[in-house]
Amino acid sequence: MNKYPDWQDIDTVFLDLDGTLLDLHFDNHFWLEHVPVRYAEKHGLTTDEASKALMERYSEVKGRLEWYCVDFWTRELELDIEQLKHEVSHKIAVHPQVREFLQAIRDIDKRVVLVTNAHPASLSLKMKKTGLNTYFDCMINAHDLGLAKEHDGFWRQLHVVEPYDPASTLLIDDNLEVLESAEHFGIAHLLAISAPDSQGAVVETQRYLALESFAEITPS
Repeated sequence: MNKYPDWQDIDTVFLDLDGTLLDLHFDNHFWLEHVPVRYAEKHGLTTDEASKALMERYSEVKGRLEWYCVDFWTRELELDIEQLKHEVSHKIAVHPQVREFLQAIRDIDKRVVLVTNAHPASLSLKMKKTGLNTYFDCMINAHDLGLAKEHDGFWRQLHVVEPYDPASTLLIDDNLEVLESAEHFGIAHLLAISAPDSQGAVVETQRYLALESFAEITPS
């Protein structure tokens, strides 16, 4: 028996960006390594001191829309976050088999929608680097809706701008809080990602089935 949803049961596919379609290594490197170096330089700290201070500040807003907001961190850290992302943009990478998957689900006439918490500035940079925008029928940014995907109200707001039937919708996301929120709203088909960061450890996805590769779910 196929452990994945039958494509005949799916009309709409909601896809996360960072950690799902794109390798999370870029974002982890950026926030955990690159920003601390630049923050230390700006504020006269050692890199270790900067890292400790930043970890505390990150934890205060993690899961809220501010966590994903370039403008918020630019103000908070007195750093040009958008410019710093450009400095390491060569690390932006698409996970293996993603393009093949996206083309295949378009070929069988599924509605393909990017649903991301990424700030518009980050989203623009990543689409410019990868060209993945050409595969989507629509791109929905949480900043335009005013709620992060972790928030239960997000999926109701999304339904207003992108009407969908939760029973025939598949969401693929590396964030377990997002999957849980979507589940609460009634989205029937949910998949996690086993290794969002190609250079990190395999993650525990609890009760959610996790993809090791998009080849596993690409329709033939």
